[in-house]
Amino acid sequence: MRKLNNRDYAIIGVFALVFLAFIVRFGYFQIVKADEYANAGKSVSSRSIAVKSTRGEILDRNGYPLVTNRQGNAVVFDLSNKFPTYEEQEERNRIILRLINLFEKADEEWVDELPIEVDKNGNVVFEKDRDEDIEEMKSRDKLNLNSYATAENCLDALVERYSLQAYSKEDACKIASVCYEMFLKSFNASNPYIFADDVSDKLVSIIKENSVFLPGVDIEITTYREYADGSIAPHIIGMTGVISAEEYEDKKDTYGMTDIIGKNGIELAMESYLKGKNGLKTYYSDASGETRVEYTVNPEQGNNIILTLDYHLQKITQEAVKNCLENSEGDGTPPAGSAVVIKVKTGEVLAAATYPSYNVETYNKNYKKLAKNTAAPLWNRAFLSTYTPGSTMKPAISIAGLEEGVITSKDGTFCDSTYKYKDITLGCTSAHGFMDVVSAIHYSCNIFFYQLGEKLGISTMNDYRKLLGFGQKTGIEIEEAVGTLDSPSYRQTLGQEWYPGFTLQSAIGNAGDQATPIQLANYCATIANGGTRYKCTLIKSIKSYDYSTTIQENEPVVATKTGISKKTLNYVREGMLRVGTLGSCKDVFSTLPVKAAAKTGTSQVEKVINGTKKICNNGFLITYAPYEDPEIAVCVALEGAGSGASVAPVARDIFAYYFNEDKDAEVPAEGTDEEEQDEDYEQIPETEVQNNDLIQ
Repeated sequence: MRKLNNRDYAIIGVFALVFLAFIVRFGYFQIVKADEYANAGKSVSSRSIAVKSTRGEILDRNGYPLVTNRQGNAVVFDLSNKFPTYEEQEERNRIILRLINLFEKADEEWVDELPIEVDKNGNVVFEKDRDEDIEEMKSRDKLNLNSYATAENCLDALVERYSLQAYSKEDACKIASVCYEMFLKSFNASNPYIFADDVSDKLVSIIKENSVFLPGVDIEITTYREYADGSIAPHIIGMTGVISAEEYEDKKDTYGMTDIIGKNGIELAMESYLKGKNGLKTYYSDASGETRVEYTVNPEQGNNIILTLDYHLQKITQEAVKNCLENSEGDGTPPAGSAVVIKVKTGEVLAAATYPSYNVETYNKNYKKLAKNTAAPLWNRAFLSTYTPGSTMKPAISIAGLEEGVITSKDGTFCDSTYKYKDITLGCTSAHGFMDVVSAIHYSCNIFFYQLGEKLGISTMNDYRKLLGFGQKTGIEIEEAVGTLDSPSYRQTLGQEWYPGFTLQSAIGNAGDQATPIQLANYCATIANGGTRYKCTLIKSIKSYDYSTTIQENEPVVATKTGISKKTLNYVREGMLRVGTLGSCKDVFSTLPVKAAAKTGTSQVEKVINGTKKICNNGFLITYAPYEDPEIAVCVALEGAGSGASVAPVARDIFAYYFNEDKDAEVPAEGTDEEEQDEDYEQIPETEVQNNDLIQ
């Protein structure tokens, strides 16, 4: 036998090392990575779908839950789970009709957004108030029909597109509604279609029992908004809904086509905090048809919003507005109005009531009725309605006069009920005699303020009113109106001439001046707290989804330090105290445990009621308490009220609750009667009236 030399040993060593490396690598794949490679070998396809995050909650300032979440059932079509493809349209139609029949038998709703219906006479017609949807449906990238195409033409096009010739008009319209909506929502393997939301457990059981006839129809457990009381502050809290095509186009980088999004109110304003982040669920399928699921991205829950609102005070305020309106004689107009309560040292809104109102929980069911109601229950009167504020403007004009040195506290005017200006005669409510600034506020003497307005001029008056927040937004987080300060430049935008007499009318809060209730409340708070105007807010803090972390804690934000002297404010506040304790609010406020300062106001508008023009009064009240150390300011604005004094019971009820030492006492049940509020009223257009004899 030949003796091995060094070269032989080297070759053997190389082979040994290669073999050893092969054994180690083989063991790694067969033992360490066995499961992973086994699954990879089995998986022949995969698909990923979004997992919706849970929306954050909304609570009041004391932690009372206003909006939370609950679990519910959604019925979805899953194209990757045996739901027929577009090429299998006839089978798709049969499944959709079976499902619709199950829903109708159970008296439950499914997504039916097609702006076409078959009326009781068998005619195909467009739904009312759906002009934009109808126009979109006829557009080139939808049905590609002429603008003058009829509802019958549109249904014919849908029947042709979705092979519905064998069905009755009624059934064809129902199936087409689903198919068309699937098209709009870009239904595909990665984007399931939601056929129905919030389906009862009973109907879910029936659907599961019939699953063999409903391939690709799945039940998805999801979350829905739950309200402690849907009638509490709906205009503030707002609502959510499925993202619209326009919203999706703007936000498609972060939202899916079936995502829920805030539509208005706090739900919209705080969307970025409430939304959270969607996760991703991936389905892996192998050759044998078995499927496994992995959460490749976990969803992140939304943050929780703590509002400045006080649930119980909000309830009291809503009830007070409702009671005052329904107990007043009125002037034939639909009862309507609002009230706003603000903390004078922070700008926090504690309550903001609008009447008539609605219930968020039944909004979808009653939407058409609510939208047609000419009393506008969907309109947020507290933040969006602008009114001629009447004599509530007089404290601001008093401040301007005293600060400019045009008057002193001892200067006065003799009121004999008339005031001659150029070639016109202006009136007052009575002959008040000698009036200084304090008594002029107390008695709301027009003559005093006509003369003061003439001396100041419109420019100077507006400078001070701007300082106090008029003609600008308060900074509240949800939608609000700006209001108007009358001026030559404003009249010019209207194509109108400016008359000198407008200055005098503006001095008593008439002419073209317009303010929102929240502006009036914040203006009152500025007077009460010593001259600091705060930015109004509805947000107290933002907490993490589990409340363990404070994301944001809001501190009071100063909008303007007015610099108004303490001396000036004391004179104005003394006049307002007299209104609350000696004047028109005396009897109403007499039972309160604190002193309240106030200023009433009335403005007149021309309305058309039953075809006849009529002059109607709007009543206003700004007030704060306690007088010695103010805590809250209130504005009440009631349409059709006889006078400013007639709205004082609303403020009384607010003060009575707020300053009640036993705040845990039972709160009266909310009196929102939606059926009663949803009555249809005749449309009543309003126009401002320039009246020389406007009352206080």
